[in-house]
Amino acid sequence: MNSTVEIPLWVLVLVLGFAAIAALDRVLVPSVRWFFRRRMERAVAELNKRLERPIQPFKLMRRQDMIVRLIYDPHVMEAVVDYAHEEGVPESVAFQQARSYAREIVPSFSASTYFGFAIRIARALSRALYMVRLGQYDAAAIRAIDRKATIVFVMNHRSNMDYVLVTWLAAERSALSYAVGEWGRVWPLQGLIRAMGAYFIRRRYLNPLYRRVLARYVQMATQEGVTQALFPEGRLSLDGRVGPAKMGLLHYIVGEIDPEKGRDVVFLPVALNYDRVLEDRVLLAAGESGQRRFRVRFSTLAGFVLRHVWQRLRGRYRRFGYAAVSFGAPLSLTEFRTQNPEAGIDALADVLMARIREAVPVLPVPLVAAVLLRADTPLSESEIMERATPWVDSLRAHGYHVHMPGGDAGRAVGEGIAALTLRGILVAEEGRLRAGEGQEAALAFYANSIMHILDADAERRSAASEAIPATPARLRRPGEGVET
Repeated sequence: MNSTVEIPLWVLVLVLGFAAIAALDRVLVPSVRWFFRRRMERAVAELNKRLERPIQPFKLMRRQDMIVRLIYDPHVMEAVVDYAHEEGVPESVAFQQARSYAREIVPSFSASTYFGFAIRIARALSRALYMVRLGQYDAAAIRAIDRKATIVFVMNHRSNMDYVLVTWLAAERSALSYAVGEWGRVWPLQGLIRAMGAYFIRRRYLNPLYRRVLARYVQMATQEGVTQALFPEGRLSLDGRVGPAKMGLLHYIVGEIDPEKGRDVVFLPVALNYDRVLEDRVLLAAGESGQRRFRVRFSTLAGFVLRHVWQRLRGRYRRFGYAAVSFGAPLSLTEFRTQNPEAGIDALADVLMARIREAVPVLPVPLVAAVLLRADTPLSESEIMERATPWVDSLRAHGYHVHMPGGDAGRAVGEGIAALTLRGILVAEEGRLRAGEGQEAALAFYANSIMHILDADAERRSAASEAIPATPARLRRPGEGVET
């Protein structure tokens, strides 16, 4: 027992190395993990005190634990068996496939990344590019929402800046969970997106097993009260209009939810509009080609960034006009089903999209574009203002959010014309303005964002004039949007 054993030095080093790894894995790492976990829990507890909607425990679960919970869900296990039978593969193979889908979908939320890094970047980027305005916002109606209910922000999709703007503006209320497409699955963006609580989806993947895994994750998050944000249109608008809703994620959220047995789901419509959409040229090109492949060259993107950095250094940088966000009236799923017992998801989607359209902010560039699009001939600046002013007064009187800089329609028209002329979308000839050569689609792109509002207002005024043929009283102008 006391005899000496000689071993090579490399074997001794190897044995000591494995012993050190075992000690770290079994003793030190769990202790360190527990220490940081406790610090994180205390930080989240303090954070929840100032949030209107506290971060739910489900969102704070370890990613590996969430994956295990998802793949062992009875609905997923049933889908695994069906998939194995249909594809003629062993159930163990189908189960591993489901596990890979779960690992791809499930996020890894980090409160410090979201509220520390991401919110600051979102605020700085938004203010650097736009003059941000908060339009319609009924604080009392939003505060009246049941605190136990799951809130789902439903938004029109104008630009990839939508994520940035809404994430920042909702930061005092809760942490949002987005669905992100395949474009975000690149290093290092993928890790950052997961840390912000977003989950990845494959929009064109028709595998029933994948759809079941995705559906169950969305339903679990909804049932656990995780605040979510989705774009019912599914993709960016190619023509500027607010399009119809697609049933994918909305069906997952509503399909198997019974508010009478759990949480209510409250949908909060959000409408966004811009004086300039950063990707407008790319979107217009995709619309003309008929293919939704947004191929942006790195050289083009780098040139865009460097050009604006150079303008800042020379003191000639100007922001891209206004970006505005308005909130529509909340819609409770329980109340909707009570009032419309026979209505399906299609009817719910129609109501939500109607509320989004009603809340779209009217900004200078879309207003000028709409006036020129409806004109048969080129117009002077004074003629544009003469046509725009009655629209502004009527829209304000009926509760729409119209942002006029300083409350002055003339100034708004001037800024809208200057922005469109600077980009070559408008050209001036003998004091009159018209669309530039080949710029008709770009002009329509911005006008279309508010055209549905103008059409509804024209019908309303026509009906009112037929019913009461009298001179209207002078309209009171409500307050402007809140600068953020």
